[in-house]
Amino acid sequence: MSTNESVESIQEQIVALLPRLRRFARNLVRDPHDADDMVQIAVERALKRLDQWHRDARLDSWLFKIVRNAWIDEVRSRGRQARIFMPEEAGEQVGVALMDQEIDRLSTEAAMARLPEDQRLAVGLVLVEGLSYKDAAEVLEVPIGTLTSRLARGREALQGMLRLPEGELR
Repeated sequence: MSTNESVESIQEQIVALLPRLRRFARNLVRDPHDADDMVQIAVERALKRLDQWHRDARLDSWLFKIVRNAWIDEVRSRGRQARIFMPEEAGEQVGVALMDQEIDRLSTEAAMARLPEDQRLAVGLVLVEGLSYKDAAEVLEVPIGTLTSRLARGREALQGMLRLPEGELR
């Protein structure tokens, strides 16, 4: 495969990952506009630095880490402003959702937003995005044991907030 074909293939993979990157960014940032900005910044950085990506590493994990680092950079650049993020607006539905499903979705989003950031990110990467514990720990730059602890506390908190039976998350 030529270099151009290889780059095009990676670009196609990045495009396929955009919905997951947006979902992760919205979970991380909690503001749809800022989240979209973080995804755009991350994709630009990834495309400029493709030579830094190790072909044996997972592309999605690498991109999640870039999104996370872009957000850290943004927070630092804003100083310690007391900016309050509004919950995600519910205006991007495709089709008509059943009322119960919409209530569940909104309840889950509200519960996720109340989790401490470290737990919210662990839950988002493992339960929502489906990353392995190892990959999620790499993205968050923490040991697997720390990730496991954050995930357990996050699950427990979500179950309590959503009043679900132990061990059940929708």
